[in-house]
Amino acid sequence: MLAAGALLLAGLAGALITASPPDRLEAVRHDVVPPAPAAAVRAPRRAAKAEPAVRRRAPRRAARPTRVRIPAIGVDAPVIPLGLDAAGALEVPQDYAQTGWWTGGARPGERGPAVVVGHVDSQTGPAVFFRLTELDPGDEIVIERADGTDARFRMQRAVRVSKSRFPTAAVYGATAAPALRLITCGGAFDRSTGHYVDNTVVFAG
Repeated sequence: MLAAGALLLAGLAGALITASPPDRLEAVRHDVVPPAPAAAVRAPRRAAKAEPAVRRRAPRRAARPTRVRIPAIGVDAPVIPLGLDAAGALEVPQDYAQTGWWTGGARPGERGPAVVVGHVDSQTGPAVFFRLTELDPGDEIVIERADGTDARFRMQRAVRVSKSRFPTAAVYGATAAPALRLITCGGAFDRSTGHYVDNTVVFAG
């Protein structure tokens, strides 16, 4: 039976993550001075035949995630798409048995961090990521995708961080290879606000 403090979560929805995903982590430089034009070169009498432009195809995107499975902690849950709310904060699933993927980031299996969030518990008991802190390095995380393929990751590390000092760059920043971030609430429950004070973040690759 859960302790009473774990059941007083009326304010959990909408407060899973306090830090907003960045619009762009790398600022565009405006201080770069364009090079001076090269000295004029006399054109030949007969212009050389121009080489046809080579059109590069944009890399094909991975299919959208539809389900997450974490055998070590018994998770087998749907993944729904999430955007940003009116305040610019990441939305959260309304169903405590679902997880949500941030559509503004990488899709699982693409280079970069795919971010999946879920609740830790609800007013009635444990939610989808209740056992997230029980993961050990090397535990497998499988993301099923809409085209029938899956992306597989291994848990690397987990951190608990204050929501007031959320590590935005570490969670959302660019990576050289496909990566996964799982996020839920953690730490103490603040009865005055109805929210947990920390986030648990799992890093996987």
